[in-house]
Parts: sequence; structure tokens; C-alpha cells
Amino acid sequence: MITPRFSCSQDVRSLTLSVYSSVVEDDESSAIYDPASGYLTLTLTKLNPGENFPDLDLLGKLLAPPAAHQSTPHRPTIEVLASQEANTERSEILQAAANDWSVPQTIPDTLPVLETSLYKPYGFLNAYTGYFIHVATTENEVNELGADAETLTPSERRVRRLKREDEKWDPEYYMADFADTEQIDQLLEWTHPHLDENAAHATITSFTEAENAAMLRLPRKECNIFFFPLSLTKRSYFTRRTRDIYLTLLTLLFAYAYDARTTQHDPTSESAWTIATLTPAFSALDPPPYHYSTSNSFDAASFLVRGTRTVLRCLLELRAILDAHQVYYVYSRIWLDDFCRWIQACASEDTLIKLGRAVSCLSIQKDSLGWDLVALEIMVQTVKEGQPDSDDEDLELERPAAL
Repeated sequence: MITPRFSCSQDVRSLTLSVYSSVVEDDESSAIYDPASGYLTLTLTKLNPGENFPDLDLLGKLLAPPAAHQSTPHRPTIEVLASQEANTERSEILQAAANDWSVPQTIPDTLPVLETSLYKPYGFLNAYTGYFIHVATTENEVNELGADAETLTPSERRVRRLKREDEKWDPEYYMADFADTEQIDQLLEWTHPHLDENAAHATITSFTEAENAAMLRLPRKECNIFFFPLSLTKRSYFTRRTRDIYLTLLTLLFAYAYDARTTQHDPTSESAWTIATLTPAFSALDPPPYHYSTSNSFDAASFLVRGTRTVLRCLLELRAILDAHQVYYVYSRIWLDDFCRWIQACASEDTLIKLGRAVSCLSIQKDSLGWDLVALEIMVQTVKEGQPDSDDEDLELERPAAL
């Protein structure tokens, strides 16, 4: 027997659940709704007693359309041999029945560039526009595109982002951190609760009531890019989009890991600003592919290696931080809502693990970043070696004020 439990907070006229093993309706099957608690409890009988039904705790996967889980479409169970063009309604019914009452949607491998608007799309799968029309009149301090956020092309966004990164780069701040690592060393010793081996089993095996409620409140959408595997070699439309989604996920986990480590997993009023600033897909609407820092690669790689549930928990926490901010909540709408659905219903657990292992082995040379870090570090070492007394304030490197 399997007994999923759902909370219904609105008028639900039709509830479709996708369970990818066989069930039967018998005398023991039931559906009971408790209006006092708002819970709908479904009891179904397994066709094969004792069979394991995976991912019943991923509510987004249960509620996702069946097509989101299939790498190839089902063979139709009803074949239309002939039809009248005028009998449109009957043909639509037959088509829906042939596809398990879910009409499949496909996108051609190559799409022509067709621009009918000055607004350039952004966000998850470039599906959004209009969120930054009045950004110049808001208190969005992380926006690096100014009032042109809606009209810049992806290449123009990237040029502006790189320019802003070079403008904000402060070599003195870097040298101060390199010279005095006491605070950084303390942060590096901290272990994230999701990665604590002693608490990992208890925290990952089940979701909290708040997390389940957040999953149920996610918008319901279907996207054909979901079920295509990640490939770093093929260059088709689908594999490029899939690769970019996984790489964007990686940047989200980097930003989340940085804020979690610097706040000891206790978000502050500045956490939303920190996360949005560190995520190019937020601050400049510029998703990967591009080169990025690996300063938080250990945490991000460990989240990925632990699989779907750990990554989903991180994304839900990230979404909650941004939702609590009166300005930066827009990044949840254009990115995190979709990512929280995608990671449940469509992301590949094997791909997440492989990506995590690849990141854990990744190494970027300092001299490849273009900011001459090696020369700055040599300068700091030279100053230290030339100091007659470590208490001589005249020779000490002073840490600049925080930006």
C-alpha cells in the first residue's frame, strides 16, 4: 500500500498524480479529505506487493505531467486510421487519449532567431520579460545593467558584467585578506548542517512540513527541455540548454554556500543581497557558460554529490531568503521557482553526482583570472618578511573598510 498525503489550500477540481509503477483500485483504496486540516489522504494498492515506489516524497515530481519524466514518448495505445478535417473535437479527444490524456509538445532542434520585441528574454530557459521595466526606480542595488536590463542582448549583458567586475576589483582588499586569514580560517572549519555526517541521515531522509508546503506552492509548468540528458560534447539545441541549466544550478549553489558559510547557516538581512550579487544570472541576467571562481566548490560539490534531495533543500532555503526581500524576490520568480520544480521532476540524479565529482576535482590557476593575484601575494609576503616587528603598526597592512 502507498499513502501519499497532500495539503489543499485552494479549490482543487482535478488532481492528477504521476506514479511510475502500477497500482490498482480495490476495496482497500480510498481518498479522504479532512477539511479541518486541509489534507487529502490517498490510499492505493500496489499491483506488485512489496515493490519499491521511489521519490514519493518529491511532491513536485508526483504532480508533474508524465511527459516530464520520459526520455522518449510512449507508443500510442490508440491509432487513428482516418479522420474528417471537420471533426476537430473528435480528433483532439483521440490524440489526448493516445498520449495518456497529455498532449506531447516538441521543439525543433534548430530554431530561427525571430525577434518581434525590443525586450530581450531572460531567466529560466529565457522564459521571462517585464520584471525590470521600472528597475531604475526601485532599490535594486545588485542590478548591474541599469535601466537597460530589459533591452540588452545576452552578449551585451556579459560585456557589462565583466566590466563591472573589473571596476569593483580592489587589490588592497585582496591583499588584506591574504595577509590576515584568521577570520577566514574560522569560517573554513565550519561544517554545513546538510553535510554533517552525524545529522545527514535525519535531515535528508524526510522533508519538513514547511518544505512540503513550499513544494506544493510552486507553480505548475511543463517544459520539454527537462528530460534531455546533460552532454558537454554534443552541441544540439537541447544539450546546450540542458548543460546551461546544470551550470546555472552550480552558480546558485556557490552563492548559497558562500552565504551559508559566512552566516553559519543563519541568514541575515544582507543575505539576499549577498546571494544576488554573487550570482551573475541575478545581478546581470547572465547565466553560464562562463568561467567562475571555485572558492566555494567544496560545499557546492558536496551538495551535488548527495543528490536531488540535498540540492532541493538548498534551493528551497535560497528561495525563502529571496522571497523575504521586498526587491530581490523577483529572482525567485524568474529562476528559483522553475529550478525547484526542475530539480524534483526532471533533473538526473546521476548527472548531479557526476557534476559534483567533476567540480570537486576542478582547479583554476590564479594567474588565469586576469587580476595578477600571484604578484599581489608575493608583494604581501615581501612586506611580511621585511617587518622587524609584527607589532609595528607603520608596517602592518590595514584592512580597508568593507564595501
